[in-house]
Amino acid sequence: MAKKWAAFPYPDKAYVYDAAGLKKSWARLHRGDCEPLPKEAGAIDAWRHFHAGAFGDAVEAGRKAGGAGIGAAVKAQMIYANYLEKSDKAKLALLEEAAGWADARRSETPKDANAHYYYAYALGRYSQGISITKALAQGYGGKIKDALLTAIKLEPRHADAHIAFGSYQAEIIDKVGGIVAGMTYGAKKDSALEHYQKALKFNPDSAIARIEYANGLIMMFGKARIADAEKLYKEAAAHRPADAMERLDVEHARSELD
Repeated sequence: MAKKWAAFPYPDKAYVYDAAGLKKSWARLHRGDCEPLPKEAGAIDAWRHFHAGAFGDAVEAGRKAGGAGIGAAVKAQMIYANYLEKSDKAKLALLEEAAGWADARRSETPKDANAHYYYAYALGRYSQGISITKALAQGYGGKIKDALLTAIKLEPRHADAHIAFGSYQAEIIDKVGGIVAGMTYGAKKDSALEHYQKALKFNPDSAIARIEYANGLIMMFGKARIADAEKLYKEAAAHRPADAMERLDVEHARSELD
């Protein structure tokens, strides 16, 4: 039985893709994560649910399909947890479970860039939930960094991994200061900026790249870069989403500007 999650509500059916429509739109929808188009019908079905915002159905279908469907299940659970789950306790549990699925997947398919990226994403959001300082003390920082660098090595044009690595560095700099961040964790402002810029180069239509870039600027430079951050948020808010996840990003940007 699917988890009792509410599908993300739509005033229309703009994001409901059938199998043919999904295949046609695949390159656009997965420009950020470079996910290969699955061959298995079950995995295709899981991704259809994901892009339509039916995240609970995507988890159920992806777990049932296995293989390439696991990626859809993991991503659906992470996005639901990050954007829609209201209970902090439930959110952490969902992210921890998703990290476990991604970790198992990357053990089975170590050359799957997204298995490493999803593992890092889930751990990163989990770390934010328990506090970055506590997460660093528990050793999550190194695990996240290694997984992101592995994803980038396997797929150099993985825009979402570049975003995440930029944000990883910005978060650490914000919490422990530039000197400690650089010496202890290898987190540097110039590197963070480089990865944010690569993300926009590889996926220029990305709203989340702009949101995370803006957040990173504030964390690293404070008021000195607030005008640049506001510009990035306005660009994200004006973005035209292609699926449920992008719509969540755009609505988040608009809410921050209100």
